[in-house]
Amino acid sequence: MRAGFGGGRLAMAAAIGLAMAVPAWAQAPGGPTGAMDGQTPSGPAPSPAAAAAAPSAADLAKKLANPISDLVSIPFQFNWDEGVGPDEDLRFGLNIQPVVPMSISDEWNLIGRFILPVLSQPPLVAGGETHFGTSDIVLSTFFSPKQGKLIWGVGPVLSLPTTSDPLLGSGKWSAGPTFVVLRQHGPWTAGLLAQQLWSFANTGNLDRDDVNAMYVQPFLAHSWKSGVTLTLSSETTANWEAESGKQWTVPLILQVSKVSRLGPFPFSMGLGGGYYLEEPGSGPKWKLRMNFAVLLPRAAPSGPAK
Repeated sequence: MRAGFGGGRLAMAAAIGLAMAVPAWAQAPGGPTGAMDGQTPSGPAPSPAAAAAAPSAADLAKKLANPISDLVSIPFQFNWDEGVGPDEDLRFGLNIQPVVPMSISDEWNLIGRFILPVLSQPPLVAGGETHFGTSDIVLSTFFSPKQGKLIWGVGPVLSLPTTSDPLLGSGKWSAGPTFVVLRQHGPWTAGLLAQQLWSFANTGNLDRDDVNAMYVQPFLAHSWKSGVTLTLSSETTANWEAESGKQWTVPLILQVSKVSRLGPFPFSMGLGGGYYLEEPGSGPKWKLRMNFAVLLPRAAPSGPAK
C-alpha cells in the first residue's frame, strides 16, 4: 500500500513524532489528567461521585484488549508494509474500524465491528501502476453473553464490495461465520478471533476469482494500572484459492499503547511493528503500525442521592 507522498520518509517522521510524544504520556498515578507536564488542569475538579463513576485508565486499557467489550471505540489504524511487489516497495493502509456494542436483552449483547480500509497499493508486477482508494468493507456482528468467566461471541461476517478501484477489492459479495473467545485474568488478556469468508455473488459481468479466505488473530496482552498495554498478536490470513506455497500470510506484531485523554474523551495511542514469518512471495517483509482511538465509555450507574 504505497503512499504516493513519500512513504518511507512519512513512516520515519511518524515514528519519530510518536517517540517524541511518549514523555507526555508519563503522568501522575491515578490515570491521565489531560494536562501537559508541569501544568495544572484548568476548570473545577470533578466531584467525588463523577470521579468514581468514570472508568480508570487501567479499566479502559483492559476493555480495549477485549474485542467485544461494552466500550464504543473509533480506532484509526495506520499500517506501513515494506517489501511489497517486484520492487520491494512500501504499501500504506489506513483501517477505520469503529466498534459499537448494544444491549439486546438482560443476558446478551450485540457487538458490531466495521472496517473500512483505505489503501495505497504499489505495483505487484513489473511495470505496473500504484493504485489508491478504498477496499472492501468488512462488517462483523457478535452475539455475546453478558455473564461468564469465559468471554465469547459468535455471529456472521459480511464483505461488502465497495471499492473505488477494482484492483483494490474482490469484486464479490462474501459472507461467512466469525467468532471470538478470550479470557481475562488480572492484568492479562488472551484470546482468539477468527472468520471465514466465501463469495456468493458478483458485482457485475466481469469474472473475478472466487473468495475463499480465512482470517485468524490470536492475541496476548498485559495491561498496567497506568493505562499502558503491551500486546503480542498475529493477523494470519489464508487464501484457499491461491496456488500451493502462496496461500498464507503470517505476521507477528508487537505493539505498545497508552490510554490518555483527548479533551473530554479518553483516547488511546499506540505504536508497534511486525515481521512476516510467511508471505505469498510478493511480500511484505516487515511492518510499522500506529493506532489512534477515541473511546466512549459507558458511565457507571450512580446511586441514589444522599
